[in-house]
Amino acid sequence: MAPSRARRARRARRRPARVRPALIVLAVVGATATGAVYWQGHARPGADAAVSSSASAPSGGEESVETVEPVGTAEPQMDGDARLAAAMASVAVADGAEVSVAVLDPDSGESASYGAGAFDTASIVKVDILAALLLQAEDAGRSLTAAEKSYATAMIENSDNDSASALWRAIGTADGLDAANERFGLTGTEGGEGTLWGLTQTTAADQVALLRQVFVGDGSELGEASRTYVRELMERIADGQRWGVSAAADGTGGTDGPVWALKNGWLRRGTTGLWVVNSIGRIECGGHGYLVAVVSRGSATQAEGIALTETAARAAVSVFTDGTL
Repeated sequence: MAPSRARRARRARRRPARVRPALIVLAVVGATATGAVYWQGHARPGADAAVSSSASAPSGGEESVETVEPVGTAEPQMDGDARLAAAMASVAVADGAEVSVAVLDPDSGESASYGAGAFDTASIVKVDILAALLLQAEDAGRSLTAAEKSYATAMIENSDNDSASALWRAIGTADGLDAANERFGLTGTEGGEGTLWGLTQTTAADQVALLRQVFVGDGSELGEASRTYVRELMERIADGQRWGVSAAADGTGGTDGPVWALKNGWLRRGTTGLWVVNSIGRIECGGHGYLVAVVSRGSATQAEGIALTETAARAAVSVFTDGTL
C-alpha cells in the first residue's frame, strides 16, 4: 500500500540525514560498535558507529623554558557518551553482530547513548502501539474497550502478534503511530509499511524517549492512568521472556513492587539464520530507577543475543552506578 501524502511529508521532515559515523577521540579508552535492530521476521542494516582512542604526548618546548606540572588539578570528567563507550569496551560483541544502547536517569536528566543508526523494532514496538492507542483514547475522552484491553494484555505480557496486529489497525497503522510519535518526541522512528508493524524503524535513543513518556509524568503526553496501565503490563511479562534490560536490576522486588518493567523482541532471520534481539524498559539499581533500551542483531543464537542485550544493559547502568557523570 502506498504511503499517504501526509505520511510522506512527515517522513521527509523526520528522516535524519545519512552520514558517515564520526570518529570520536577519547583520552583514555576506545571501542568499536555498530547500531542494532530487529523484528519478528525481518531486519534492516543499521549505520555503524565507531569510537576509537588517541592520545599524543605534548610537544617539547625550547630548552630555556621549564615545564611545571599543575598541582591539585582534577582529571577532566568524561561525558555520558564517552563513559558509556568506555564501559562498552568490555562487552563482547561477536563478529558480524551489532548493538546500540541508550540510558536515562529520569531524576537528574543525565543520559548516555552508544551506537548509531535506525533499526527494526520487532516486538518492542508493541509498547509504542499501546501508547499511541491510549493517547488517541485520551484525545477522544474515552476509556479503552474490553476488547482493546484484552488485546493490550496479550500483546505486552505474552508478546502476542495477532493482538498487536489488531491494535495496529485500531490506531490507523503507520500513520497513527507516526502522529503519536511526533507528539511523544520520537524524531528517528517511522512506522512500518502496511501490516508490517514489526518493521517500524527506530533508534535506541528514541526508545528511551518513549519510555520517558510512559514512566515519567513531567512532560508526558499521557495521563497518569495511562502511564500506570502500561507500566503494570510491563511488570507482568510472561515467564520465559523476563530477560534483557532486567538483568541490570539489582534485586527481585518486594513490598515496593517489581524492580523492572520491560518488553523484549526476538527473531531468527530466515535468510541468514542469525538472530535479532531487543529489550527496553525501566530497572532499579541501588534504589534508583533508570530507563534503558538495547537493540541488537547478527547473533548466532538467541541465547547469544540475549546475553549481548544483558551485558550492554549492565554497561549502560554502570555509567551511573560506578561513578558520577
